[in-house]
Amino acid sequence: MSGAAFADGGNGGATSMANAKITTGGASTLQSGRTIAITRGVNLDRQDFSNQNLRGVAFQQSIVRDASFKNSNLFGSSFFDATLDGTDFENADMTQANVEMAQFNRANLKNAVVKEMYVSGSTLFEGVASIENSDWSDTMLRRDQTKYLCAHPTAKGTNPKTGVDTRESLMCPD
Repeated sequence: MSGAAFADGGNGGATSMANAKITTGGASTLQSGRTIAITRGVNLDRQDFSNQNLRGVAFQQSIVRDASFKNSNLFGSSFFDATLDGTDFENADMTQANVEMAQFNRANLKNAVVKEMYVSGSTLFEGVASIENSDWSDTMLRRDQTKYLCAHPTAKGTNPKTGVDTRESLMCPD
């Protein structure tokens, strides 16, 4: 799967013909009158998904290491049980994304909107590279994960899109 298969200048996202490999994925399902692409178990290492509209796309159980989702719309997407080590989510909108059982080692969440994300007890943010200016509003984290993120050296700043302070959105105790 080549990164060029997804290059459409950010115009059509997962609905673009240029992104047919995402729309056909491993499977697709019709939910609430719209097709949700599923790329279950696909190796997407080092792929460039930057500047894409990937709303609702499911990258479930996929290996997505060192990939880029920079500036992408990932609203309602699913990274269930995905390996996201080193992946760049800078400026991405991950509102209502499912990151249950995902691991974010070395991932960049700078300026990301991660509001209302579905996070399970086994989701791991340990080793995350940056959470600077990210908005975690209404994302329920395990106590140890909140403590870890609040202690992270990049737990600071205000999200440029939502205007919400990172530490406030994490409900850090200071």
